[in-house]
Amino acid sequence: MQTRVSLLITCVVDQFFPLVGESVVRLLERLGVTVTFNPRQTCCGQPAFNTGYRRYARDLARRMLDLFPGDDYLVAPSGSCVSMIRLYYPELFKDDPRLAERARALGRRVYELSDFLVNVLGVEDVGARYRGRVTYHDGCHLLRELRVREEPRRLIRAVQGIEFIEMEEADACCGFGGTFSVKLAGVSAALARDKIERIQRTGADAVIACDSSCLMHIAGMLGRCGSAIRTMHLAELLAAE
Repeated sequence: MQTRVSLLITCVVDQFFPLVGESVVRLLERLGVTVTFNPRQTCCGQPAFNTGYRRYARDLARRMLDLFPGDDYLVAPSGSCVSMIRLYYPELFKDDPRLAERARALGRRVYELSDFLVNVLGVEDVGARYRGRVTYHDGCHLLRELRVREEPRRLIRAVQGIEFIEMEEADACCGFGGTFSVKLAGVSAALARDKIERIQRTGADAVIACDSSCLMHIAGMLGRCGSAIRTMHLAELLAAE
């Protein structure tokens, strides 16, 4: 039976990094996966949820339940959005058993890209090629809430021609944290500077991550520091041939 996937595109990817979404499609189709995209999808509700607007988050979550009622997997190039759906949708509907069960059912079908590739498709070598030295940043939601650590690293190490160097404290927050970076800008910038220093010490040409929001924050600080190190989403790396 052919694997079918509904592509879940995040707000950040949709608005700022469309090439990441295109890379996901190209990669999955190369692996023989049938990919569909529902253009009616909107925000998963995480920003509203994290800033205390539970009613608005619930409205957006209910819309997601209605938009993805089938049996296909949902795959997103984001640990944070997947974490929101899998872990917090049931909480939003805890007073409604019917909707809570629908939320749990959706949560069982939604996967971050690296988790899906390794643990559902059983693939590590996707046929990608990249010549250069890279390092990897662990996004907080992907690592701490979804417990996905080794999967991205296995996929990176399997890329032909790549040199992978672990940075010190790869699991330290980059400082983005959504609205945290606005409310506590000084702390956010300090965390980003620490992250940049660790990236630079690896001698990497590029830093890889699984969330475009982290990469956007890291890229901003790299630019301010005058660094030539590029940022790259894992999907872009894996789609390279």
